[in-house]
Amino acid sequence: MFDLDRWQEIFSSIRSNVLRTVLSGFTVALGLYIFIVLFGIGNGLQNAFQQGFTRDAQNLITIFTGRANLAYGGLQADRDVTLNNSDYDALIKSQPEKVQYSTPRYSTNFLVKYGKESGSYQISGANDEESFIENRKLMNGRFISKRDIENNQYVAVIGRMVQRDLIKNGDPVGKELEVNGSIFKVIGVFSDDGGDFDERMISVPISTLQQVKKGSDTLSTVFIAYDEKMEPKQAIEYGKDLEKELRARKKVSPDDQNAVGVNNRAEGLQDSFTFLFMITIIVGFIGMGTLLAGIIGISNIMVYIVKERTKEIGVRKAIGAKPRSIVSLIMQESIVITVISGFVGVGVGVLTLELIGDSLEKYFIKDPSVGWGLIFAAFVSLVISGLIAGFIPAYRASKIRPIEALRTE
Repeated sequence: MFDLDRWQEIFSSIRSNVLRTVLSGFTVALGLYIFIVLFGIGNGLQNAFQQGFTRDAQNLITIFTGRANLAYGGLQADRDVTLNNSDYDALIKSQPEKVQYSTPRYSTNFLVKYGKESGSYQISGANDEESFIENRKLMNGRFISKRDIENNQYVAVIGRMVQRDLIKNGDPVGKELEVNGSIFKVIGVFSDDGGDFDERMISVPISTLQQVKKGSDTLSTVFIAYDEKMEPKQAIEYGKDLEKELRARKKVSPDDQNAVGVNNRAEGLQDSFTFLFMITIIVGFIGMGTLLAGIIGISNIMVYIVKERTKEIGVRKAIGAKPRSIVSLIMQESIVITVISGFVGVGVGVLTLELIGDSLEKYFIKDPSVGWGLIFAAFVSLVISGLIAGFIPAYRASKIRPIEALRTE
């Protein structure tokens, strides 16, 4: 049953001891505040890493070539190593069951014109799976198809920034662009989380671009997205197999570091996940430390509060108050202080993350926030700690004989 007199007495005690109440509450609020801010920043770091990796396919292997510095296999040193269509076919066919998506790419910069507007843009010749590998989002029209590649169609999918620069008005689909003297019809517009650089790209069928380049079958890069079900160790081993295959085809020494390059996202992901795990552990350790400090702080303050009220407890016992009633009164006061202070700490912590969230992006912290489940767990932990902190000294004080309590200075 709700005891109005009891609650009036509790709030009267709180109002008459403002400094004591503030000290108790500040410890709780500060502990929760630091806990929320630290975990929010830790989550922001994780969000930034995840966003960086999801701009392109996470299961990506990028293969490129450079210049051979060592003589090998009957070929001289100081020669250019180039990729071509047959290399791409051989790499894909070497272990086809491990390939989810793949595309060859030939990239070059051309002057692009539309009416009176013009600009230099990167032209990417690729196949119909490029959009999956780049994680592009279709805004209008369609992506390149297999039929476009088989028929050497002069079609183009342009990035959002290309549309903004060149085709300022109307639907861009169906418009014609002049690319290095050749006419390409726009069939789609894409956006890319990679930002303006990726959105200033124009994608065309690789067969068409190679035809524009006078029948050259040269490639700039090969992209292979391996099966997502593969374990990181398997993906890393697959990348090494691809490198060995290409070195053998191009007669490149295993010791020649510049001739063949393989960038395997699995290696970077493994290192990054280890780094993120360590950040989570450190942030969690510090966060738990602040909660522990709050628990210790409120325990010490509750001991002080009970000691300060020992004479009052003696008077209550002398006029017939039962030990259970005394313990209940002190514990209820402890709960009130802990709950109110906890709400203040949570509110200020969440508000702080909201206010500083955008300004932290330049420090590689994206959308710092904490789940309400974690906040609730921390809040309940402190409330329970406040209960225990109030109960132990209150129980001991309730066992003191009235005459001894009244003698306490």
